[in-house]
Amino acid sequence: MRKGVKAALVGGVFTVMVGGAGYGAYNLVNGLSGGGGSSGGGPAAVRKGPPSDDEIREVSQKFLAAWAKGDADGAAGYTDNSADARRLLTGYREDAHLTKVKLTPKEASGARVPFSVSATVSYKGRSKPLAYDSQLTVVRGKTTGRALVDWSAAVVHPSLERGDTLVTGEAATPPIEAVDRAGTVLTKKEYPSLGPILDQLRSKYGEKAGGKPGVELYVQHEDEDAGTRTLLTLAKGRPGKLPTTLSAGVQKAAERAVLRYGESSVVAVKPSTGEILGVANNRKDAFNAAFQGKVAPGSTMKILSAAMLIDKGVTKAGGAAPCPDTATWQSQTFHNLKGMTANENATFAESFARSCNTAFVKLIDEEGLTDASLTEEAQDNFGLGQDNWKVGIPSFDGSVPASGGPDRAANAIGQGQVQMSPLNMASVTATAITGAFHQPVIVPKSLDDRELATARGLSPATAEQLRQMMRRTAVSGTGARAMAGIPGDIGAKTGSAEVDGREKSDSWFTGYRGDVAAAAMTQEGGHGGDAAGPIVAAVLRAP
Repeated sequence: MRKGVKAALVGGVFTVMVGGAGYGAYNLVNGLSGGGGSSGGGPAAVRKGPPSDDEIREVSQKFLAAWAKGDADGAAGYTDNSADARRLLTGYREDAHLTKVKLTPKEASGARVPFSVSATVSYKGRSKPLAYDSQLTVVRGKTTGRALVDWSAAVVHPSLERGDTLVTGEAATPPIEAVDRAGTVLTKKEYPSLGPILDQLRSKYGEKAGGKPGVELYVQHEDEDAGTRTLLTLAKGRPGKLPTTLSAGVQKAAERAVLRYGESSVVAVKPSTGEILGVANNRKDAFNAAFQGKVAPGSTMKILSAAMLIDKGVTKAGGAAPCPDTATWQSQTFHNLKGMTANENATFAESFARSCNTAFVKLIDEEGLTDASLTEEAQDNFGLGQDNWKVGIPSFDGSVPASGGPDRAANAIGQGQVQMSPLNMASVTATAITGAFHQPVIVPKSLDDRELATARGLSPATAEQLRQMMRRTAVSGTGARAMAGIPGDIGAKTGSAEVDGREKSDSWFTGYRGDVAAAAMTQEGGHGGDAAGPIVAAVLRAP
């Protein structure tokens, strides 16, 4: 054994200590071969099929051993994306200043190998230990046939995504102490769903809040708008106080509500001002789908479509809106939800409350409407689709493109080419019941004097009819079950958005109680009242 290497057999595990380098250790499973080549005279055949258990153990052993030694080139060579792996593993030492790295594999589950990481972060005389868990997966190389680590940034740290890096140094921005509208401090520990949002707020407003940066190990995202995420603090900075429009009570209710259903998001706004009161996501990733989601909103879109039909004089709440079993537009036949009975004598308010697709499809064929009518309503009256919202952190402004053919009808019922986020639909509800568009904000405009989006809003007559129809939906229509027992002035609209390739539709629901409007979406949650409905109702019940 060469000088500088010590070996010991402990409990059946062969531990190799790399002496003199200060890079730590790596645990090797006893008895694994370090070879992998063919002993024959000709070229080895390219292997196919899933990697064997021996291959999985061997390649994970070699990859982790090279990483632990600080051999970025060597470790990258055991992955299926050596360029990206080399960059990130080099930065692990040089940018993140991580030393004394020890990587300890745990029991493999098929091709997946979990492992623990312990290291020391050292920067300008300061040091702290760092420990976390990660995992890797071994795959068969498509062209080489070699067993290789399926590379992703998350192998290095579970908080990393493609393009991200780990950095230790003075923080990119000072820390913030975000407070709600009443001065209550909003922390990631107390409100975990706010974590990514607080990071974005810190990135944008940390300096304006007047704090002083500390020394941290943090994730530098490739997307600068995403801010940074602190993993370890070596020296505390001084946080600046940042006012937000959030309400701690509504936020707490939103956090609890989305935990009931996976892949769910909800937003609550104050209709009279546009101030965002709460936002929560329950997702496997850290994506703020509540603000940035771009998906079909299903029949919640009928609020906006109804406003267009009323504004254009096509019908009114008490006017005729027959609800047949089917309706055909531009050679495409549209259906209602299964179990809905036809009603040729239905009023517009009744078809709205029952969420009758065919009634809306038949009405968009009326004289005076064009392929652009819904787009104009969305932009001019509801402030959507102009890419000019300045909420305070990144958001999607909705998209209602002018569409011909079958998509003209599909757009009217929230399918086709229409895309919305829960924030967009909460704003639609707020505009519908007040008649005025107030661009949603999460920090006061006075903080940076940014120019907010504007829109014409609705006539008092149109707003009153929309309130009547949404109230009927909440009391005796498709939203009644979810809204049951909520006191005061209430209204709602349900939605189910079909997505190609999925068995279940996305569940959408939007509603209001007094001066609070909320909207939620649950991926593959089924009908609007099944998942999104209870989420919105829980938020509206918040004190």
